[in-house]
Amino acid sequence: MPLHLAVFATTPLELLSFILSVATVWLNIRQSHWAWLLAIISSATYGLVFFGSRLYGDMGLQLVFITVSFYGWYQWLHGDDSHDRLPVTTLDARGRWAAAVAWLAGFVLLAWFLKTYTDTDVPNSDGFLTAGSLVGQLLLSRKKIENWHVWIIVDILYVALYLHKHLMLTAILYAVFVGMAVIGLRAWSGDSGAGGRRLALE
Repeated sequence: MPLHLAVFATTPLELLSFILSVATVWLNIRQSHWAWLLAIISSATYGLVFFGSRLYGDMGLQLVFITVSFYGWYQWLHGDDSHDRLPVTTLDARGRWAAAVAWLAGFVLLAWFLKTYTDTDVPNSDGFLTAGSLVGQLLLSRKKIENWHVWIIVDILYVALYLHKHLMLTAILYAVFVGMAVIGLRAWSGDSGAGGRRLALE
């Protein structure tokens, strides 16, 4: 059922997903491992939202997010060599190139799949942003500071895509995500030299 907020319509499911997603990113910035629990729930609810909008790449991405969230949850708690909490670190040059190549390869594969096997009207945009989101999520699971760079790029482009798809609340959400990603980048940059512990919640 439609739900009218200000000058646009949404649904209760999209509104719930919005709230859970904002809470997830806020907890990511704070380096709380509970962010992964909310990520699992919000990914499930957004998967249903995207299915209804024929954004099949984004829908499938939510299923991947759920899987990666279990991995990320473990990594944040027990992921370093001493099985202690994972510290914030940066990628070396080889890691950055690997991330870029993975994004490009994922884009080519996903765009082809979406064009060939679905009725989406935005296969290239959906494929590019889905691939970028996968890279960002994997970097986040390992507490690599570059995850925020990826999310800033992806979230800006997602705003345009969701406006095109008339998902106004989700477009607003991703505009909020851009600001939160900038905050996260600044917070983690100041925390990386301290071993990634200063902002962590017990």
